Amino acid sequence: MANVNIKFNGKEFLLSCDDGQEEHLEELVLYLNEKFADLKNSLGNIGESKLLLITSISVLDEYYETKKKIDIQKKEIANITEKFKELKSLVYNYKNLKEKEISQLDENQEKLKHEIESNRNYYEILVDKTTLEIEKFIKKIDIDSKPQ
Repeated sequence: MANVNIKFNGKEFLLSCDDGQEEHLEELVLYLNEKFADLKNSLGNIGESKLLLITSISVLDEYYETKKKIDIQKKEIANITEKFKELKSLVYNYKNLKEKEISQLDENQEKLKHEIESNRNYYEILVDKTTLEIEKFIKKIDIDSKPQ
């Protein structure tokens, strides 16, 4: 434990604090001294005890207002976190849906390629058969048209 000499309202006090907290304690006393002096200037000489009580209430009021604001901020952060989780879930669901659609489109594309290839083969066979039939027809006409 460290000991710190502080001055409050013109009086010296020896206070103890954890090692390494001396500077922080001095900052707190400085803030409390300013509050006390401001209230003393604005309220006049109303007695040290009453002025200490009003100073304590004033500092406590600041603390509670700050605590309320922090609590509100915590709730807002919690709401934002929940909304973020919902959004994240929606994004993953959308991603999964689109991946399924892409997979289905890939399958459809492969089927279409296969169908096109089958139709091409069928077309070639049909053209070959038709060509053969035409050639047979022409030969027959040639034979029928020759003088006998």
